[in-house]
Amino acid sequence: MKFPSLSSTTPPTGARRRTRTIVVGALPVVVIFTLLGMTTIPGTDIDLTVPFAAEGEGPTFNTLGDVDGTPVVEITGVDDDELDETSGNLNMTTVAVRTNMSLPQMMIRWLGSDDTVVPLEQVIPSNSSAEEVAEQNAAAFASSESNATVAAMNHLGRPLETMVYDVSDGAPADGTVKINDVITSVDGTDVTLPGDISDAIGDRSPGDQVTLGIHRDGKDITEKVTLGEMPESLQGDADAEDTTGGNGQAYLGVTMVAQPGDGVRVNYNLKDIGGPSAGLMFSLAVVDKLSPGELTGGTFVAGTGTIDSDGTVGSIGGITHKIAAARHAGATVFLVPADNCSEATGGNYDGDITLLKVDSLDGAVDALADYNAGKDAPTCG
Repeated sequence: MKFPSLSSTTPPTGARRRTRTIVVGALPVVVIFTLLGMTTIPGTDIDLTVPFAAEGEGPTFNTLGDVDGTPVVEITGVDDDELDETSGNLNMTTVAVRTNMSLPQMMIRWLGSDDTVVPLEQVIPSNSSAEEVAEQNAAAFASSESNATVAAMNHLGRPLETMVYDVSDGAPADGTVKINDVITSVDGTDVTLPGDISDAIGDRSPGDQVTLGIHRDGKDITEKVTLGEMPESLQGDADAEDTTGGNGQAYLGVTMVAQPGDGVRVNYNLKDIGGPSAGLMFSLAVVDKLSPGELTGGTFVAGTGTIDSDGTVGSIGGITHKIAAARHAGATVFLVPADNCSEATGGNYDGDITLLKVDSLDGAVDALADYNAGKDAPTCG
Protein backbone atom coordinates (compact mmCIF):
# COMPACT_ATOMS: atom_id res chain seq x y z
CA MET A 1 0.00 0.00 0.00
CA LYS A 2 1.31 3.41 -0.95
CA PHE A 3 0.87 6.39 1.29
CA PRO A 4 0.92 9.96 -0.04
CA SER A 5 4.23 11.73 0.57
CA LEU A 6 4.19 14.31 3.36
CA SER A 7 6.87 16.40 1.61
CA SER A 8 7.73 17.32 -1.92
CA THR A 9 10.85 18.61 -3.64
CA THR A 10 8.74 20.57 -6.09
CA PRO A 11 6.92 23.56 -4.56
CA PRO A 12 3.37 24.29 -5.67
CA THR A 13 2.94 26.67 -8.57
CA GLY A 14 1.87 29.56 -6.31
CA ALA A 15 4.91 29.17 -4.09
CA ARG A 16 7.23 29.20 -7.10
CA ARG A 17 5.62 32.41 -8.31
CA ARG A 18 6.01 34.11 -4.90
CA THR A 19 9.68 33.09 -4.69
CA ARG A 20 10.36 34.45 -8.16
CA THR A 21 8.62 37.71 -7.25
CA ILE A 22 10.77 38.13 -4.10
CA VAL A 23 14.00 37.44 -5.99
CA VAL A 24 13.14 39.77 -8.85
CA GLY A 25 11.96 42.50 -6.44
CA ALA A 26 15.17 42.28 -4.41
CA LEU A 27 17.45 42.69 -7.42
CA PRO A 28 17.24 46.53 -7.55
CA VAL A 29 18.04 46.69 -3.82
CA VAL A 30 21.04 44.40 -4.25
CA VAL A 31 22.24 46.43 -7.23
CA ILE A 32 21.88 49.73 -5.33
CA PHE A 33 23.83 48.46 -2.33
CA THR A 34 26.44 46.98 -4.62
CA LEU A 35 26.89 50.33 -6.32
CA LEU A 36 27.05 52.30 -3.05
CA GLY A 37 30.82 52.19 -2.95
CA MET A 38 31.37 52.38 -6.69
CA THR A 39 32.28 55.56 -8.53
CA THR A 40 32.78 53.78 -11.87
CA ILE A 41 31.20 50.71 -13.43
CA PRO A 42 33.75 47.88 -13.32
CA GLY A 43 35.38 47.22 -16.66
CA THR A 44 34.24 50.54 -18.11
CA ASP A 45 35.11 54.22 -17.99
CA ILE A 46 31.54 55.17 -17.03
CA ASP A 47 31.66 57.69 -14.19
CA LEU A 48 29.00 57.22 -11.50
CA THR A 49 29.92 60.30 -9.43
CA VAL A 50 27.53 63.22 -9.11
CA PRO A 51 28.48 66.92 -9.34
CA PHE A 52 27.77 67.58 -5.66
CA ALA A 53 29.74 67.78 -2.44
CA ALA A 54 28.66 67.15 1.15
CA GLU A 55 29.81 69.50 3.90
CA GLY A 56 29.64 68.46 7.53
CA GLU A 57 31.33 68.61 10.90
CA GLY A 58 35.12 68.43 10.72
CA PRO A 59 37.73 67.85 13.42
CA THR A 60 38.43 70.51 16.01
CA PHE A 61 41.83 71.25 17.60
CA ASN A 62 42.76 73.02 20.82
CA THR A 63 45.25 75.73 19.85
CA LEU A 64 46.44 75.79 23.48
CA GLY A 65 47.11 72.05 23.42
CA ASP A 66 49.40 69.57 21.72
CA VAL A 67 49.19 67.39 18.63
CA ASP A 68 51.39 64.29 18.54
CA GLY A 69 53.31 65.65 21.52
CA THR A 70 54.07 69.03 19.92
CA PRO A 71 52.30 72.30 20.84
CA VAL A 72 49.78 73.32 18.19
CA VAL A 73 51.06 76.89 18.66
CA GLU A 74 54.72 76.79 19.60
CA ILE A 75 56.49 79.96 20.75
CA THR A 76 60.27 80.18 21.03
CA GLY A 77 62.78 82.99 21.49
CA VAL A 78 61.33 84.16 24.80
CA ASP A 79 62.33 83.53 28.41
CA ASP A 80 60.35 80.88 30.22
CA ASP A 81 58.85 83.48 32.54
CA GLU A 82 57.42 85.31 29.52
CA LEU A 83 55.29 82.31 28.54
CA ASP A 84 52.10 82.44 30.57
CA GLU A 85 50.40 79.31 31.88
CA THR A 86 47.15 78.60 30.06
CA SER A 87 44.19 76.36 30.75
CA GLY A 88 40.86 75.64 29.16
CA ASN A 89 40.44 75.39 25.42
CA LEU A 90 40.69 77.71 22.43
CA ASN A 91 39.57 75.30 19.73
CA MET A 92 39.75 76.02 16.04
CA THR A 93 37.05 74.27 14.02
CA THR A 94 36.89 72.84 10.52
CA VAL A 95 34.40 71.63 7.93
CA ALA A 96 34.69 68.14 6.46
CA VAL A 97 34.08 68.10 2.69
CA ARG A 98 33.19 64.90 0.86
CA THR A 99 33.44 64.74 -2.92
CA ASN A 100 33.64 62.00 -5.54
CA MET A 101 30.33 60.55 -4.37
CA SER A 102 27.93 58.26 -6.25
CA LEU A 103 24.23 59.13 -6.23
CA PRO A 104 23.40 56.62 -3.44
CA GLN A 105 26.30 57.95 -1.34
CA MET A 106 25.09 61.52 -1.80
CA MET A 107 21.52 60.54 -0.86
CA ILE A 108 22.73 58.83 2.30
CA ARG A 109 24.65 61.99 3.32
CA TRP A 110 21.62 64.15 2.52
CA LEU A 111 18.96 62.01 4.19
CA GLY A 112 20.94 60.29 6.93
CA SER A 113 23.15 63.06 8.33
CA ASP A 114 23.26 66.77 9.05
CA ASP A 115 25.56 67.35 6.09
CA THR A 116 24.76 70.10 3.61
CA VAL A 117 24.79 69.03 -0.03
CA VAL A 118 26.08 71.77 -2.34
CA PRO A 119 27.01 71.94 -6.03
CA LEU A 120 30.55 70.65 -6.52
CA GLU A 121 31.53 73.94 -8.18
CA GLN A 122 31.19 75.68 -4.81
CA VAL A 123 34.05 73.51 -3.56
CA ILE A 124 36.07 72.89 -6.74
CA PRO A 125 35.47 75.60 -9.38
CA SER A 126 35.06 74.30 -12.91
CA ASN A 127 38.31 75.98 -14.00
CA SER A 128 40.35 74.33 -11.21
CA SER A 129 41.37 70.79 -10.32
CA ALA A 130 41.11 69.24 -6.87
CA GLU A 131 44.91 69.44 -6.59
CA GLU A 132 44.92 73.16 -7.44
CA VAL A 133 42.21 73.83 -4.86
CA ALA A 134 44.23 71.92 -2.26
CA GLU A 135 47.30 74.03 -3.07
CA GLN A 136 45.27 77.23 -2.79
CA ASN A 137 43.86 76.14 0.57
CA ALA A 138 47.34 75.31 1.82
CA ALA A 139 48.57 78.75 0.75
CA ALA A 140 45.60 80.41 2.46
CA PHE A 141 46.34 78.47 5.64
CA ALA A 142 49.98 79.60 5.58
CA SER A 143 48.88 83.19 5.02
CA SER A 144 46.47 82.97 7.95
CA GLU A 145 49.35 81.82 10.18
CA SER A 146 51.44 84.84 9.21
CA ASN A 147 48.51 87.22 9.71
CA ALA A 148 47.72 85.63 13.07
CA THR A 149 51.25 86.27 14.30
CA VAL A 150 51.34 89.87 13.09
CA ALA A 151 47.90 90.65 14.53
CA ALA A 152 48.91 89.15 17.89
CA MET A 153 52.17 91.14 17.99
CA ASN A 154 50.26 94.33 17.20
CA HIS A 155 47.75 93.61 19.95
CA LEU A 156 50.55 92.94 22.43
CA GLY A 157 52.53 95.99 21.34
CA ARG A 158 55.56 93.92 20.39
CA PRO A 159 57.89 95.02 17.54
CA LEU A 160 57.65 93.67 14.00
CA GLU A 161 60.06 93.45 11.07
CA THR A 162 60.00 92.29 7.44
CA MET A 163 61.91 89.18 6.41
CA VAL A 164 62.64 88.12 2.83
CA TYR A 165 60.91 84.78 2.30
CA ASP A 166 61.90 84.26 -1.35
CA VAL A 167 63.77 85.95 -4.19
CA SER A 168 62.54 85.37 -7.75
CA ASP A 169 65.07 83.91 -10.16
CA GLY A 170 66.38 86.59 -12.50
CA ALA A 171 64.64 89.41 -10.61
CA PRO A 172 66.43 92.72 -9.95
CA ALA A 173 67.05 91.65 -6.35
CA ASP A 174 68.45 88.24 -7.35
CA GLY A 175 72.08 87.97 -6.28
CA THR A 176 71.88 91.03 -4.02
CA VAL A 177 69.04 90.41 -1.59
CA LYS A 178 69.07 87.02 0.16
CA ILE A 179 66.44 84.81 1.74
CA ASN A 180 66.12 85.54 5.50
CA ASP A 181 67.40 89.11 5.04
CA VAL A 182 65.51 91.61 7.19
CA ILE A 183 64.82 94.81 5.24
CA THR A 184 65.03 97.77 7.59
CA SER A 185 65.00 100.79 5.27
CA VAL A 186 64.47 101.99 1.69
CA ASP A 187 66.63 104.97 0.64
CA GLY A 188 67.24 105.84 4.27
CA THR A 189 63.58 105.72 5.34
CA ASP A 190 62.87 103.12 8.03
CA VAL A 191 60.37 100.42 7.10
CA THR A 192 58.66 97.87 9.32
CA LEU A 193 56.03 95.90 7.40
CA PRO A 194 55.95 94.46 3.87
CA GLY A 195 53.38 97.09 2.96
CA ASP A 196 55.85 99.85 3.85
CA ILE A 197 58.36 98.40 1.39
CA SER A 198 55.72 97.86 -1.29
CA ASP A 199 54.65 101.49 -0.99
CA ALA A 200 58.25 102.69 -1.21
CA ILE A 201 58.97 100.60 -4.31
CA GLY A 202 55.65 101.59 -5.84
CA ASP A 203 56.71 105.24 -5.75
CA ARG A 204 59.74 104.47 -7.92
CA SER A 205 60.06 103.73 -11.65
CA PRO A 206 61.78 100.92 -13.55
CA GLY A 207 65.46 101.79 -13.87
CA ASP A 208 65.60 103.68 -10.58
CA GLN A 209 68.25 102.59 -8.12
CA VAL A 210 67.23 102.08 -4.49
CA THR A 211 69.37 101.56 -1.43
CA LEU A 212 68.07 98.89 0.93
CA GLY A 213 69.03 98.76 4.57
CA ILE A 214 69.40 95.09 5.47
CA HIS A 215 70.08 93.16 8.67
CA ARG A 216 71.91 89.98 7.69
CA ASP A 217 73.72 87.45 9.89
CA GLY A 218 73.77 89.83 12.83
CA LYS A 219 75.14 92.78 10.85
CA ASP A 220 73.55 95.91 9.40
CA ILE A 221 74.54 96.50 5.74
CA THR A 222 73.23 98.35 2.68
CA GLU A 223 72.65 96.98 -0.80
CA LYS A 224 71.88 98.91 -3.99
CA VAL A 225 69.35 97.44 -6.44
CA THR A 226 68.30 98.78 -9.84
CA LEU A 227 64.57 98.20 -10.17
CA GLY A 228 63.09 96.40 -13.15
CA GLU A 229 59.61 96.41 -14.66
CA MET A 230 56.87 94.24 -13.28
CA PRO A 231 56.44 91.12 -15.48
CA GLU A 232 52.95 90.81 -16.91
CA SER A 233 52.69 87.31 -15.44
CA LEU A 234 52.93 88.76 -11.93
CA GLN A 235 50.48 91.63 -12.28
CA GLY A 236 47.72 91.01 -9.79
CA ASP A 237 49.64 88.22 -8.04
CA ALA A 238 48.92 88.66 -4.33
CA ASP A 239 52.14 86.85 -3.41
CA ALA A 240 54.39 89.44 -5.05
CA GLU A 241 55.48 92.45 -3.05
CA ASP A 242 54.60 95.23 -5.50
CA THR A 243 51.71 94.34 -7.78
CA THR A 244 49.22 97.15 -7.54
CA GLY A 245 50.08 98.86 -10.80
CA GLY A 246 50.09 97.95 -14.47
CA ASN A 247 52.81 98.04 -17.12
CA GLY A 248 55.72 100.25 -16.18
CA GLN A 249 55.47 99.49 -12.46
CA ALA A 250 58.76 99.14 -10.60
CA TYR A 251 59.73 95.60 -9.64
CA LEU A 252 62.09 94.38 -6.94
CA GLY A 253 61.32 90.67 -7.11
CA VAL A 254 61.10 89.51 -3.50
CA THR A 255 58.39 87.85 -1.44
CA MET A 256 58.28 89.18 2.11
CA VAL A 257 56.61 88.24 5.36
CA ALA A 258 56.26 90.13 8.62
CA GLN A 259 57.66 88.51 11.72
CA PRO A 260 58.27 89.54 15.34
CA GLY A 261 61.21 91.87 15.58
CA ASP A 262 62.44 90.89 19.05
CA GLY A 263 63.52 87.34 18.33
CA VAL A 264 60.17 85.72 19.10
CA ARG A 265 59.22 82.96 16.69
CA VAL A 266 55.79 81.37 16.38
CA ASN A 267 55.32 78.00 14.72
CA TYR A 268 51.96 76.41 13.94
CA ASN A 269 52.12 72.64 13.94
CA LEU A 270 48.89 71.45 12.35
CA LYS A 271 49.16 69.48 9.14
CA ASP A 272 46.64 68.61 6.43
CA ILE A 273 44.42 71.58 7.28
CA GLY A 274 43.60 74.16 4.62
CA GLY A 275 41.91 77.51 4.26
CA PRO A 276 42.18 80.77 6.19
CA SER A 277 39.51 80.30 8.87
CA ALA A 278 41.84 79.29 11.73
CA GLY A 279 43.42 82.75 11.84
CA LEU A 280 41.45 84.18 14.77
CA MET A 281 41.95 81.17 17.03
CA PHE A 282 45.67 81.00 16.23
CA SER A 283 46.05 84.68 17.07
CA LEU A 284 44.17 84.29 20.35
CA ALA A 285 46.44 81.40 21.34
CA VAL A 286 49.53 83.57 20.75
CA VAL A 287 48.03 86.40 22.79
CA ASP A 288 47.05 84.02 25.60
CA LYS A 289 50.53 82.52 25.81
CA LEU A 290 52.35 85.87 25.75
CA SER A 291 50.14 87.86 28.14
CA PRO A 292 49.19 87.46 31.79
CA GLY A 293 45.91 85.85 32.72
CA GLU A 294 43.77 83.35 30.84
CA LEU A 295 41.59 84.39 27.92
CA THR A 296 39.37 81.33 28.39
CA GLY A 297 38.77 81.75 32.11
CA GLY A 298 39.50 78.02 32.27
CA THR A 299 36.46 77.16 30.12
CA PHE A 300 36.06 75.42 26.76
CA VAL A 301 35.99 78.13 24.09
CA ALA A 302 35.87 77.39 20.35
CA GLY A 303 35.55 79.62 17.34
CA THR A 304 36.44 80.49 13.79
CA GLY A 305 37.22 83.45 11.57
CA THR A 306 39.80 84.74 9.15
CA ILE A 307 42.15 87.41 10.38
CA ASP A 308 44.01 90.21 8.63
CA SER A 309 47.36 91.48 9.79
CA ASP A 310 45.59 94.51 11.32
CA GLY A 311 43.41 92.21 13.44
CA THR A 312 40.20 92.44 11.42
CA VAL A 313 38.13 89.24 11.68
CA GLY A 314 36.36 88.07 8.52
CA SER A 315 33.51 85.69 7.75
CA ILE A 316 33.91 82.02 6.85
CA GLY A 317 31.88 79.18 5.34
CA GLY A 318 30.17 76.27 7.09
CA ILE A 319 29.49 78.11 10.35
CA THR A 320 26.63 75.83 11.46
CA HIS A 321 28.75 72.71 11.00
CA LYS A 322 31.60 74.28 12.96
CA ILE A 323 29.30 75.23 15.83
CA ALA A 324 27.88 71.70 15.90
CA ALA A 325 31.38 70.20 15.96
CA ALA A 326 32.36 72.51 18.84
CA ARG A 327 29.21 71.66 20.77
CA HIS A 328 29.83 67.93 20.39
CA ALA A 329 33.44 68.43 21.52
CA GLY A 330 32.22 70.10 24.74
CA ALA A 331 32.51 73.83 24.01
CA THR A 332 30.24 76.19 25.92
CA VAL A 333 31.30 79.38 24.11
CA PHE A 334 31.82 79.93 20.39
CA LEU A 335 33.39 83.00 18.77
CA VAL A 336 31.46 83.92 15.61
CA PRO A 337 32.57 86.47 13.01
CA ALA A 338 30.01 89.28 13.04
CA ASP A 339 29.06 88.71 9.40
CA ASN A 340 28.21 85.06 10.18
CA CYS A 341 25.87 85.80 13.09
CA SER A 342 22.63 85.64 11.11
CA GLU A 343 23.44 82.22 9.69
CA ALA A 344 24.78 80.99 13.04
CA THR A 345 21.52 81.69 14.89
CA GLY A 346 19.29 80.23 12.20
CA GLY A 347 18.32 76.62 11.63
CA ASN A 348 18.75 74.33 14.64
CA TYR A 349 20.36 76.81 17.05
CA ASP A 350 18.61 76.52 20.42
CA GLY A 351 20.85 78.63 22.64
CA ASP A 352 22.71 75.70 24.18
CA ILE A 353 26.08 77.30 23.35
CA THR A 354 26.88 81.00 23.80
CA LEU A 355 27.70 82.71 20.50
CA LEU A 356 29.97 85.72 21.04
CA LYS A 357 30.02 88.14 18.12
CA VAL A 358 33.48 89.42 17.14
CA ASP A 359 34.84 91.59 14.34
CA SER A 360 38.44 92.06 15.47
CA LEU A 361 41.13 90.44 17.60
CA ASP A 362 40.85 93.24 20.15
CA GLY A 363 37.09 92.74 20.21
CA ALA A 364 37.46 88.99 20.75
CA VAL A 365 39.82 89.52 23.69
CA ASP A 366 37.43 92.06 25.21
CA ALA A 367 34.37 89.86 24.62
CA LEU A 368 35.98 86.92 26.40
CA ALA A 369 37.08 89.13 29.30
CA ASP A 370 33.55 90.50 29.73
CA TYR A 371 31.96 87.07 29.43
CA ASN A 372 34.32 85.55 32.02
CA ALA A 373 33.64 88.46 34.39
CA GLY A 374 29.89 87.99 34.10
CA LYS A 375 29.45 91.27 32.23
CA ASP A 376 27.40 91.88 29.11
CA ALA A 377 29.33 90.64 26.09
CA PRO A 378 28.29 91.07 22.44
CA THR A 379 26.38 88.00 21.24
CA CYS A 380 24.71 86.88 18.03
CA GLY A 381 20.96 87.29 18.02
